[in-house]
Amino acid sequence: MTILELREKRNNAWNAAKAFLESHRTEKGTLTAEDDATYTQMEQEINDLGKEIARLERQEALEAELSKPVNTPLTSKPGSGKEEPKTGRASDAYRKAMLDAFRSNFKRVSNILQEGVDADGGYLVPEEYDHRLIDILTEENIMRGLSTTITTSGEHKINIAATKPAASWIEEGGALTFGEATFSQILLDAHKLHVAIKVTEELLYDNSFGLENYIITQFGKALANAEEDAFLNGDGEGKPVGLFAASGGGTVAGTLSAAIKSDDMLDLVYALKRPYRKNASFIMNDKTLLSLRKLKDNNGAYIWQPSYQAGEPDRVLGYAVHTSAYAPDDAIAFGDYKYYNIGDRGTRSFSELRELFAGNGMIGYVAKERVDGKLILPEAVQILKLQSAD
Repeated sequence: MTILELREKRNNAWNAAKAFLESHRTEKGTLTAEDDATYTQMEQEINDLGKEIARLERQEALEAELSKPVNTPLTSKPGSGKEEPKTGRASDAYRKAMLDAFRSNFKRVSNILQEGVDADGGYLVPEEYDHRLIDILTEENIMRGLSTTITTSGEHKINIAATKPAASWIEEGGALTFGEATFSQILLDAHKLHVAIKVTEELLYDNSFGLENYIITQFGKALANAEEDAFLNGDGEGKPVGLFAASGGGTVAGTLSAAIKSDDMLDLVYALKRPYRKNASFIMNDKTLLSLRKLKDNNGAYIWQPSYQAGEPDRVLGYAVHTSAYAPDDAIAFGDYKYYNIGDRGTRSFSELRELFAGNGMIGYVAKERVDGKLILPEAVQILKLQSAD
């Protein structure tokens, strides 16, 4: 089925679920055990369709990226311009040498790769690989698309105002007085992230197998999953500080002692100051979103509304909803995530993975990157703690 057909099917399923819920409520406004099981099944179908739509959209974006030409086509007559030859990691020779190193399990390492050796003995990825990895990271990791990314060569310090500016009325001709502005610093460091993938020896030596695309895609997805988990839940110990972290994360707007209601979501929205609401959205776990689908506002309208256009997210109370398997199922974030800064340090590198897969017909590779992430303004993201399931 196409994405459009799946969207129509999900919309029909949602309307059917709403109608079922309205027609099967008891006098107390609840469902019988049997009807609740039926509604849960209908709800699960809606959720599964949503996941399939998101999966197909990611697949389309990834196929479009991987189908881009490896080399820039010739658009002018030979000799009509003086194009500077690419050197170092940007050159075709470096990229071909990296691919040859992969196919030989780094037994054939060209001298040109020595231009890009990192401190740990890995080989810096060709520039084209790095661009494609970043595209995959942005596509697969929701935080990459929502936050602010900074590329650094060393420690990066961000100055933020520790005091707010104040205004005062004065008499005509009166003296102006100014308070002392103070600043604090947020430091973006460089935490090492290593991920490994494996390839069978048969595929490695099969020249018809698109090894280059396979490695970039698999590394990109593995790095994206590890990053997203850290950007949401990291505690800052050898990894970034996540949005939901108890220390350094968003501001806790409230903690529920009962099941969530639509009014609780309204309280969360308005706990966020007006300037931040302009670009705000929700981040939550899929399980949490399932429970929100049953909630109505005071006018009897469901607060969750599915997306009807490709590339557009579902919405709750009019604000976009982003779901992540790594988001905790006992909290909801609402805020402007541009105030979460991701610091990419240097360039990613590849190397062989020794010993782990030796003797079983598998070849292993390691990708390494150095990255950090911090929320520089906690008030820009509000967190609602949900009732514990225990």
